Amino acid sequence: MTRNVHGTAIVVGGRGLIFIGPSGIGKSMMAFACLAIARRAKAFSALIADDQVFLSQQDGRIFATCPPSITGLMELRGSGIVRMDHVSPAPLDLAVQLVSAPGTERLPPEDERWQIGDIGSLPLVRIANTATDPLAVIGALLPAWRQETPFW
Repeated sequence: MTRNVHGTAIVVGGRGLIFIGPSGIGKSMMAFACLAIARRAKAFSALIADDQVFLSQQDGRIFATCPPSITGLMELRGSGIVRMDHVSPAPLDLAVQLVSAPGTERLPPEDERWQIGDIGSLPLVRIANTATDPLAVIGALLPAWRQETPFW
């Protein structure tokens, strides 16, 4: 079973991340910021898919695949469409839900998960769409990741 979700999926270091949230909240730009930060730190980073992400389960893991028509393309709202280094398919490790800081709870529930229909679930963290260094926020929320990937 494959599910098409609205989001942006990337790989940073050895971790697959999918950014989710309402249209226009900044998923692509936040993913782009993560890719740029990782690149500057000389870590592997690549786009999986932007806007449409096909999710499926294989061997107990959730994999993201890019629709062929948009492979390697990312929209930076207000700036245009750019071509990016890409991989597909790739396993996902974390869902990052972007939230508008004024319109969200100050302290979300701990150990949240993003349920993807019958496919499975991923750990979920919430990040304000105004965060300037999303990898630092993820590292603060998930200290074990910081130890595994030094630039976080």
